[in-house]
Amino acid sequence: MAPRILLARHGQTAWSLSGKHTGRTDVPLLDEGRRGAELLGERLRRAPYDGLPGVEVRTSPLSRARETCELAGFGERAQTWDTLMEWDYGAYEGLTPGEIQALRPGWLIWRDGVPEGGESLAEVTARADEVVGWARSADRDVMIFAHGHILRSIGARWLGLPLEFAARIRLNPTSLSVLGWAYGEPAVESWNDQGHLVA
Repeated sequence: MAPRILLARHGQTAWSLSGKHTGRTDVPLLDEGRRGAELLGERLRRAPYDGLPGVEVRTSPLSRARETCELAGFGERAQTWDTLMEWDYGAYEGLTPGEIQALRPGWLIWRDGVPEGGESLAEVTARADEVVGWARSADRDVMIFAHGHILRSIGARWLGLPLEFAARIRLNPTSLSVLGWAYGEPAVESWNDQGHLVA
């Protein structure tokens, strides 16, 4: 079986709810985010996932991703990996897109990157490529718990596309996405699926 990569974005935080760029700031989950993580775990224990026996799990070391992983039931199986940390936004940390646009009209992170003190497009691309290489390194599925922009970057790079493509693939908190294969080529099986959050 060719490997798949399952992507889980962390649950809702106060900063993600308000639209603030949350890179390396260790913002905790809201109660809503904790409940979403539990619902994600319940979904992954049912068919067709059946608890994902044999899956290799890694998580960002930031608490919002680690706690999502733990509440979903994968904490004991997970290894933390700094490569899965969110984009380092430098001076844009904690700002909303509107606040950044006021400083830099027309700005788009996927095209323009961040100012000095943050990560460049090339640096984020290299981290995403490292994750894709790891995921494809053996005949087993992998699951990662991480953050919106790094997961979107991984999605773009899995498909062999430049980082700028990630601007076109939205990713909500506590969503589940699956990247796999079609006709021998990297493909999206599902993206931004939040069916487990629907009552």
